Amino acid sequence: MTFASGSVSAIRRVGALSLVLVLCLGCGSSANSASPGASLGAGTSASVPTSTPGAAASPSASASPSAAASAEASLAPGMFRNPVIDADFPDPFVLAADGRYYAYATTDTAQNLQLARSDDLVHWKMLDDPLPKLPVWSSGDTWAPEVRKTSAGYVLYYTAHDGEIKRPDGAGSQCVTRAVGSDPEGPFIDDSQKPLVCQADLGGSIDATTFTDRDGTAWLIWKNDGNCCGLPTRFFMQKLSTDGLKLTGPVTDLGVVNDESWEGALIEAPTLIERDGTYYLFYSANGYDTAFYAVGYATSSKVTGPYVDAPENPILRAFDEVDGTQARGPGHQSIVEDADGDLWMTYHAWDDDSIGYGNFGKRSVWIDPLTIKGGKATVSGPNDDPQPVP
Repeated sequence: MTFASGSVSAIRRVGALSLVLVLCLGCGSSANSASPGASLGAGTSASVPTSTPGAAASPSASASPSAAASAEASLAPGMFRNPVIDADFPDPFVLAADGRYYAYATTDTAQNLQLARSDDLVHWKMLDDPLPKLPVWSSGDTWAPEVRKTSAGYVLYYTAHDGEIKRPDGAGSQCVTRAVGSDPEGPFIDDSQKPLVCQADLGGSIDATTFTDRDGTAWLIWKNDGNCCGLPTRFFMQKLSTDGLKLTGPVTDLGVVNDESWEGALIEAPTLIERDGTYYLFYSANGYDTAFYAVGYATSSKVTGPYVDAPENPILRAFDEVDGTQARGPGHQSIVEDADGDLWMTYHAWDDDSIGYGNFGKRSVWIDPLTIKGGKATVSGPNDDPQPVP
């Protein structure tokens, strides 16, 4: 998740960060737009000047051709090196559609969204803003986009601010809404008169994701924004209508809460997949603006849970300088299947020299293989060594 400079979200994040530091002694989302049409490939560099707390600095619209060529030349054919989008592109969600990949992300001002397109998950081209206009009820604080194809077209689920829906501290709430487009590239239109879901008494509702079960049942999953107000954070799910525009049936608490030391003050960014009858609920936790942001998962034999945390959590982290990688605070993951049926976890990570509260740099996009075997999930990362292109 992310926030805009000067927003109420920034205020609650400061409180959350303070709690994290107290609880964990250092354990445990501001983004950025790029100019449409800019091409960003593996190893491409972008200039990121110093920025103020609450907003990441804007990278240059396109990288130096010589820098990109040099990075490519240093790799053997068919190999790539992380990050695959070396620019500020937080909360990345990757959709596979029509033989291509589409990556959606938050922006630095938390207004509207970012979009990039790729043929191989490695070389990306920046496209136009897929959400040029917000719904009438929202003032912004827009983040964490995800897209699903339904009978209505391509439905974009994202977080936005509603100042009229008050949370326990009296401020407006972050809520989940939806927009529809005829193409993965948009434009997406949000004609809603109110949010799709907003649990104001629990601090609001954010970070929506979707899951389609083997029987065709579609679900919306989200997190309550309780860390805004000193409340626990949990994941909830509810059935979606066939067109993906409405919620139906009861709301189910999935039984996962921020109760482990590595999770700090919050859990967020759920992602659900199923393999061989087991449901794997991946999620991020801890302060997004620290090196201690990380990814873990929980499992269940039923889609509605309850889910049990994996004992090996977190499975993706970098706060102990794993293998000397330049990534810090990896998280807000999504999972995509490539043309060969292999799974890849996509996520953002801070540059090694930019992490730290009050020292916001950029969160680049990384991808690493995700393996599920014997009921255990493993991510081969963060890895910035050369590895085969998907």
